[in-house]
Amino acid sequence: MQSRTHTCGELRMADAGKEVALVGWLENMRAVAGTLAFIVLRDFYGTTQIVAETPEMMEAFRDITKESTIQVTGTVRERSSKNPKQATGDIEVLPSSVKVLGRCRNAELPFEINHSREADESLRLRYRYLDLRNPEVKKNILLRCRVVSALRQAMTEHGFLEITTPILTASSPEGARDYLVPARKHPGKFYALPQAPQQFKQLLMTAGFDRYFQIAPCFRDEDARGDRSPGEFYQLDMEMAFASQEDVFSVIEDVLPPIFAEYGIYDRASGAPFRRIPYLEAMEKYGSDKPDLRIDLTVQDATELLSGCGFGPFDEPGAVIKAVVVSGFEGTRKFIDRTLGEVEVQAGAKPYWFRVDENGVLTGGVAKFAEPVKDAVIRALGLKNGDFVALSAGKRTQAQKTAGVLVKTLGAAVPGHMDKEQYAFCWIVDFPMYEMGEESGELEFCHNPFSMPSGGLETLLRAERGEIDPLAITADQYDLVVNGVELSSGAVRNHDPEIMVRAFEMVRLGEEDVRQKFPAMYHAFTYGAPPHAGIAPGVDRMVMLLAGEDSIREIIPFPMNKNAQDIMMGAPSEVTDEQLRELHIRCADDGAEEL
Repeated sequence: MQSRTHTCGELRMADAGKEVALVGWLENMRAVAGTLAFIVLRDFYGTTQIVAETPEMMEAFRDITKESTIQVTGTVRERSSKNPKQATGDIEVLPSSVKVLGRCRNAELPFEINHSREADESLRLRYRYLDLRNPEVKKNILLRCRVVSALRQAMTEHGFLEITTPILTASSPEGARDYLVPARKHPGKFYALPQAPQQFKQLLMTAGFDRYFQIAPCFRDEDARGDRSPGEFYQLDMEMAFASQEDVFSVIEDVLPPIFAEYGIYDRASGAPFRRIPYLEAMEKYGSDKPDLRIDLTVQDATELLSGCGFGPFDEPGAVIKAVVVSGFEGTRKFIDRTLGEVEVQAGAKPYWFRVDENGVLTGGVAKFAEPVKDAVIRALGLKNGDFVALSAGKRTQAQKTAGVLVKTLGAAVPGHMDKEQYAFCWIVDFPMYEMGEESGELEFCHNPFSMPSGGLETLLRAERGEIDPLAITADQYDLVVNGVELSSGAVRNHDPEIMVRAFEMVRLGEEDVRQKFPAMYHAFTYGAPPHAGIAPGVDRMVMLLAGEDSIREIIPFPMNKNAQDIMMGAPSEVTDEQLRELHIRCADDGAEEL
């Protein structure tokens, strides 16, 4: 074991009397008398107490700065004052020699290692190598390693082959901005880093591979948020040939629950089959296509009840009104104002409210506008004395969004409405294939254009004949949601060139457009492609949920900051003129006219 006989997390009472050599970082030294000091030595595996009892040893340790790496040789003995909270708390080492292996030359650390999570995030990211010495930070990275290993094992046991796909590829319109890489040997042309291995994994199915997976790196030039890291992320990418939606569901429902139950902070996870919720139902009932099923609150429609009641926002032409009923509510007016204020910030629209007091009287908020139809409101919403009613209003999508934020915020804030300590999975299914573009006012793809329309070619032909509304066409597409977080999107793929072209013609794109934008996939499908389906759960989000972290940066070894900067390495950085010349690139001067 290199220059050690044991690790700092290994020694126990059975080792008492042994001569040992330990290596690690000097975490702390506490002198309690002129010739007595307690030293904490830390390595990857844990900590061990070292006790200096001679002037020579005291002097040797006094000259060593904290966070220096050292080797300590000495004898293991039983501690007189044991520490039951520490794995090695029954023993200590009496040193005979100490050797500095790597001196810390900075007497002032940017933060205390064991309290690094309390430091400013930019400071933590700049000194990430020090931040990762904190056992509380390191444990998330260890969790990630174990989860990835478990995912690999489970997928292999299900007959999937791990196949890596290219990182340098062609740019394609997949919904986010590409990261472009100039091609030195091909002036004026660029590679793109893959937003996902989507096309390659479908080509593998066409090539005759039956079950594929990889822990795939994906690159998207998009803004950061709590559950999304800018630049680079990883997903459990999988695809199955001759497969249906049910086949994909069966694999995921078999693979994920045991991993969540074993590695998560909650030991309960939904078993198979996961609940399936059609997209339109999710929007109406939960106000979101990412419902948190740990919360028992739902959304009810109150449009007929309250429109025309004299309250301006409810009387707007075309206004939709949604209600969220909260039983057992004992919040104060201050609590209501603060909580609904948070909802307004998140939803971008003001929510409203009223209460039913202990005498059955409507009070507070917009109660006076609901009073004339009180009996109908109580009957339709199933109200009881003591209930709190939160309301949203506006265009349907805005009213749904605000109601969804109300469900999540009130569900978490009001006791008794959230069974928090579990992982509640569900599938969102039957997504619309098309939608009306807000800017164009014309039919556009709603989500993934390569999903198979439910009913296949016949559905598209019926829409062309005017027998059904194109907006009523659903896709064989699905989202996997857990605890209100979208873990993945997936779909049964549109593997038939004729159906693909017909689907694109609905949005005013012809066969030539498909050939130009997706040449490899289009031509491959003309050689006999199998029906295939897949999904790609996000590994980063998965580990974030398992660790109980609010920020995805806490489970990434070397994350970028919110501005997509690696401030530790100084990326992105400027490059030399010579590098640019080799790549046939010239940077525009400041103030130069944009091309």
